[in-house]
Amino acid sequence: MNRYVKLLFLALIMMTNIHSAFSQNENARREPAVAGSFYPADADTLRAEVGGFLAAAQADGTDGVQAVIVPHAGYVFSGATAAEAFARIDPATRYKRVFLLGPSHRASFDGASVDVACGRYATPLGELEVDLATCRALMEADSVFAHVPRAHEQEHCLEVELPFLQERLREVPPLVPVIIGTTDYAKLRRIAAALRPYFTPDNLFVVSSDFSHYPSYEDAVEADRATGDAILSASPDAFLEAIADNASRRVPRLLTSACGQAPIAVLLMLVQQAGGLQMEHLAYCNSGDSPYGGRDRVVGYHAFAVTRVAGQAFTLSDEEKAFLLQTARRSIEGALSGDSVSCDTSRLTDKLRMDCGAFVTLHKHGKLRGCIGRLVGVRPLYLTVAEMARAAAFEDPRFRPVRAEELPDIRIDISVLSPLKRIHSVDELQLGRHGIFIMKGVHQGTFLPQVARETHWTKEEFLGHCARAKAGLSWDGWRDAELYVYEAEVFDEDEDR
Repeated sequence: MNRYVKLLFLALIMMTNIHSAFSQNENARREPAVAGSFYPADADTLRAEVGGFLAAAQADGTDGVQAVIVPHAGYVFSGATAAEAFARIDPATRYKRVFLLGPSHRASFDGASVDVACGRYATPLGELEVDLATCRALMEADSVFAHVPRAHEQEHCLEVELPFLQERLREVPPLVPVIIGTTDYAKLRRIAAALRPYFTPDNLFVVSSDFSHYPSYEDAVEADRATGDAILSASPDAFLEAIADNASRRVPRLLTSACGQAPIAVLLMLVQQAGGLQMEHLAYCNSGDSPYGGRDRVVGYHAFAVTRVAGQAFTLSDEEKAFLLQTARRSIEGALSGDSVSCDTSRLTDKLRMDCGAFVTLHKHGKLRGCIGRLVGVRPLYLTVAEMARAAAFEDPRFRPVRAEELPDIRIDISVLSPLKRIHSVDELQLGRHGIFIMKGVHQGTFLPQVARETHWTKEEFLGHCARAKAGLSWDGWRDAELYVYEAEVFDEDEDR
């Protein structure tokens, strides 16, 4: 047989095997692991129990819920508390996906595991689809995501939330199951960065966590109050400090303040970067409040909801803009001189410390001299601006590195980006006001809002050029891709002078 024919034959076999593997995954079903122990295995009994919890909940449903934090213990201990968070969701809300984030109780690994082994999750109330394409996209987006089979097979923390979703939502969208096995802060930020494009109003995030483990009733109430207050601040740093403070107090038998510490931290990173969201505390109890639990060794349970707040725009003051422009210029000067650049931390405001995306653009005599940016924030804004300024000056592959003698002739522009907003029609795109972010699998690309103003392109040209030049798609590739818009607060040194 001709050598090339053999190679083609082998390639066809491989493609067939890959397609077969994907088809098998789509048809594979995860069976319930804790039905009959954590919750009833009989469908009618389970439906009545969950329905009773939801009916008794005090929370009112709203269509503005973007995330919930819910416990994952046996329903006799935490079902009523979990119901308060799920009851906050309007049953008619139609989400595109449900991202399930929880801790690993059975497998040890240093990252996040997405379940690509099963296309369906079963409960006594029926089957739910898994969004395997999004699971694979996360794995392709960052190597911190992988598939660890043992992390999902017998894990209960995501499973126990499913009957609540099935009873509360009229239509349960596909699931994206994520088990987080690391507490490394840098890796949690990478996980949050990969999830950020999906942290939009059309996706629901369900974060599964119990709180204090095994102290006395009174000690649990005190520790859980501190942890809950930190979550209400929506600050991941404050939350992790509260966890550390509880540990430093050496409370008898306090094993952990939150078994879902990692997924909660990831959620708070997402909330902090997004803006326009508020954290609501809905309920608290611990296992000592149940007739089935004692008070010597208890587990705590909180319920929170993250809801959208209308009319809150992210804006910077003149002083904050001036600080960022000075930071950008000093960062370039320091790189040219080889001197370390210190930052006056006394001038840092809460907004300057927020994780925000930003682009830094350099112009010389009115012509582009470099532009580098980050669409979503993975570091505080002032650090992102310093990093992007150096990258624009020395790492833009379109230009030679900036020389010291050029710097007086260079003007610095900064674009601070608002959170991404998913759009479903190009009619929602406003040229000149919105930047565009196109995402299709591993293909991603963006144009800043000012690109449309500078080029005078039509809307179709704006999308077509972005799809082809930035996302690596065809000219019309945007038509079946996910589209997001964002606004940019743009300012430059001419305004500052």
